[in-house]
Amino acid sequence: MHDHTGFKERIDEVLVRLADDEERALLGLHAELTPLSEQLRRSLAQGKRIRAAFLYWGWRAAGQPDCEGVIRAAAAMELVHAAACTHDDIIDDSRMRHGQLTAHAAFAANGQRSTALAMILGDLLMGYAGHVFTSCGLPGAYLARTVPLWSTLLRETMAGEFLEVLRTEAGGDRQPLVAESLEVARFKTAKYTVERPLHLGATLGGGSTALLEAFSGYGLPLGEAFQLRDDLLGTFGDPARTGKSNLDDLRDAKPTALLALTVAAARPDDRRLLAKLVGNPELGEEEAASVRELMERCGARQRVEDMIRERIGRAQAALDLAAMPAEARSALCGLAATAADRSL
Repeated sequence: MHDHTGFKERIDEVLVRLADDEERALLGLHAELTPLSEQLRRSLAQGKRIRAAFLYWGWRAAGQPDCEGVIRAAAAMELVHAAACTHDDIIDDSRMRHGQLTAHAAFAANGQRSTALAMILGDLLMGYAGHVFTSCGLPGAYLARTVPLWSTLLRETMAGEFLEVLRTEAGGDRQPLVAESLEVARFKTAKYTVERPLHLGATLGGGSTALLEAFSGYGLPLGEAFQLRDDLLGTFGDPARTGKSNLDDLRDAKPTALLALTVAAARPDDRRLLAKLVGNPELGEEEAASVRELMERCGARQRVEDMIRERIGRAQAALDLAAMPAEARSALCGLAATAADRSL
């Protein structure tokens, strides 16, 4: 089960079955719920299943075997992610994700109340996450061990989102800070993408305290690296490859580490340019190109690359701090290399 393609197909199968079951259930309630069931299916068809992989390998690292129960439990992580993406896209008014219309944009294209319907979809996805996890088929005693972790995961993810919104709204009144950006990344991405899925898998499998601590040492820097890469792709990425706009972060003045480093390193005239362009909802490609040029010229882009490399190294070193099966260690090293060094 070291092949991520084969793993992704198994997770996809669980989510397709869920979409089929819920389509029947929703349409059994009322025929006018068709747009909801259709968008639910589209939401579950997207993603690389990275969060599911971390839960799975947390379980295997605890010495547990491959089984269908843990595949279902891992699929629940993708429902949490789909819910978070649905709400995040509303907050950012993002129109594209994975090359397709986001949920609220798709509802709007059909002439429906886009924000309200997408919020309902996001809530539904988060509810399904708990259902899929608790009905995965693993022993009840195993599942009971994870109850506090589920609350922690949701609390931390919402905290990161809340802090990001607060700091984005205050963007014009205060200088972005690298430490604050990394704090948001830690809550919003590092914990729910890497650390907590690993903790959930290891806790399900009865893993030791030492294993959980090693996973924190691995998960937090890797999750930060993941977010830092996402920030670079959000500004420098090719939309044809990433499937999303490379203008949204600049238009929204997202308080990323990339922007904070740029502002800190910029000369006074460059800061005036940034103040004029970043945060302008009408920012065009030509203006964005001048901001990107400044980010490269002042060294901010390279600094973020250095931060990513340093964090991946720290994450991989942390795996040496706990005993685990060789296959799990190898898989987690591979995930560290691919999760933060991606072009999509």
